[in-house]
Amino acid sequence: MLNSIAGRWVSALLLGVAVVLAGCAETELLVHTAKTAKSQNAAPATGYYKVGNAYQIQGVWYYPKEEWDYSETGIASWYGPGFHGKSTANGEVFNENALTAAHRTLPMPSIVRVTNLDNGRSIVVRVNDRGPFAHGRIIDMSRRSAQLLGFMNKGTAKVRVELLEPESLRERAAAQGLDYVPSPDPKLPSAPAPSAAPSGSVQVAVLNAPSGARTARGTPGATAIPAPAVTASVPAARAPATDTPRPLVSRTKPEATQIYIQAGSFEDPDNAQRLTGRLGAYFQGAHVKPAEVSGKTFYRVRIGPINEVDNADRLLERVIVAGYPGARIVLD
Repeated sequence: MLNSIAGRWVSALLLGVAVVLAGCAETELLVHTAKTAKSQNAAPATGYYKVGNAYQIQGVWYYPKEEWDYSETGIASWYGPGFHGKSTANGEVFNENALTAAHRTLPMPSIVRVTNLDNGRSIVVRVNDRGPFAHGRIIDMSRRSAQLLGFMNKGTAKVRVELLEPESLRERAAAQGLDYVPSPDPKLPSAPAPSAAPSGSVQVAVLNAPSGARTARGTPGATAIPAPAVTASVPAARAPATDTPRPLVSRTKPEATQIYIQAGSFEDPDNAQRLTGRLGAYFQGAHVKPAEVSGKTFYRVRIGPINEVDNADRLLERVIVAGYPGARIVLD
């Protein structure tokens, strides 16, 4: 009898241990499943505002800065496969289906308008990454952006990139956790409205007209202003609410442009002529083109025109190998 009871007790004990272990295993499985689901459904990183220090890639120095009047023409490329879901240069998560772009020097995030000069398509995108670092490119678009601009299959496009100042300042403030307050000087940081901002109460009431008085109608220079009896609180000034939604793709007139390789730009015309002479010994079409920039005359040393982007890419590599790593593709 004792042996029977002891046996049943041992069996019950072993069964209880098995149940506990099974429960632990099930609990561990549930915890693992929950963690996996949480990691898959976690909200993407919000990122932060970043300008960054000067850096060098393939012998070329880049100098990031806040440049609120930025506008440049050049060649755009696009990226997506292999980068989708990875972190961008300012800590956001890259989505190849979003309207974003990579730029080598603009602040992150900032907002730019990109126009395909060949077909007139124009879209607004958010710059949140660094690049492109292939020679001869000025901006790298997300896959979706390239689709909308009409060059995904071709791979490259002649574009104009323009920074949108108010939108970019608003993005800067949001990334810094501040309220956007328009400032006449964009170099000054945005700041939240003061917590003790004065607000006044305006009492508006209707006064009865004196007895015998008549209301004038149609009298030149007189305006009747209805004034219901209300009490209004006047808050501190804030930015306008939501802007009028813009179309996803805008259309402009296509622009005829020519491609050049620009090897240098000088204020001294003699320096420009000397470089032109050296390049002319190896490359046909080297010349000097003066240009006015902010009241100053610069003498740009160029080679071209060149008919296709692929030909420009090959020529650019030859110029770089010849000892001019700062050479780049430009449009005119």
